[in-house]
Amino acid sequence: MPWNSNLHKAKDVKNDEFYTQLSDIENELRHYKEHFKWKTVLCNCDDPRVSNFFHYFAYNFEHLWLKRLITTCYKNQNPDLFSMNESEKAVYLIYDWDKNWNKVPDPEEIWIHELKWDWDFRSYECIELLKQADIVVTNPPFSLFREYISNLISYNKNFLVIGNQNAITYKEIFPLIKENKLWLWCTHPKEFLVPNFDKTNHNTYIDDNWLKKAKFWNVCWYTNLDTTKRHEELICYKTLNTTDYNKYDNYDAINLDKIDDIPTDYDWIMWVPITFLDKYNPDQFEIIELSRYLKNWIWMSKKFVDDYYAQWNKWCIHEWHPDLCYYDKNWRTVVPYMRILIRRKK
Repeated sequence: MPWNSNLHKAKDVKNDEFYTQLSDIENELRHYKEHFKWKTVLCNCDDPRVSNFFHYFAYNFEHLWLKRLITTCYKNQNPDLFSMNESEKAVYLIYDWDKNWNKVPDPEEIWIHELKWDWDFRSYECIELLKQADIVVTNPPFSLFREYISNLISYNKNFLVIGNQNAITYKEIFPLIKENKLWLWCTHPKEFLVPNFDKTNHNTYIDDNWLKKAKFWNVCWYTNLDTTKRHEELICYKTLNTTDYNKYDNYDAINLDKIDDIPTDYDWIMWVPITFLDKYNPDQFEIIELSRYLKNWIWMSKKFVDDYYAQWNKWCIHEWHPDLCYYDKNWRTVVPYMRILIRRKK
């Protein structure tokens, strides 16, 4: 999908300036209200003066029954959303409650403390703030997502953060999903505010309010906060007798191109697209492995490779290539995008 280009550029050039819209935060956070009662929330990748995460939690502090809100700001106290980090001091802000009961987080109610070092979530000071938190909610740098999640897991923190959906394929992330220590849910932000408008990038534009925005396709929320919605049963209505299922040439399992194709009368293993994780119910299905990390399969045969190139396919594959492959019902060779191996729980 072309909308992925923004994420690839962020990873390549360490451009992490994508700012979450308040509407996307509201759409997701409404599913987790019960988790925040009497909890300390940390937003450790935000400019608290303008962050929509800070705005959401500060203005909903009493509604959510929060205990404390902490946000960090690295050398950026300018109220301009896209200031150039020219302030002399990095700071962190603490908001405890609405002392004058006007339902507004006034400046005099927010405690401002200086940070000795202008670093990021990995600094000693920010780790100390992390230890105080019950739940971390933010949009971390896409280029540091692996390290960011590992940091939260190592300190045994609950979290709700935004990331690239392809991050599920990372060797640091997928085992957590497999072990039900992390999952995807519930909404997918499609647009973010950006500091610069790139005329050469057709995925960036200026909206009616003159805000610069970038479109994305595969961004999602990652969390370890459980909800009843996560345990809703995935309704399957097709049967193995009424649908043509392709069987892999190099693995004993059927291929499913759509989640809706999961058969009701089949209890053996199935390969499904990674979008399955949006509807994954751990009470209904078991995640066995990601195709990238599978070890006990048969690699591609010479016959399949010869047939593949004879049909004018352009992907670069070779005999013993470590990837799934199959012939469809018209005997065309197919090498599908990454798959997740699942099995229905009995």
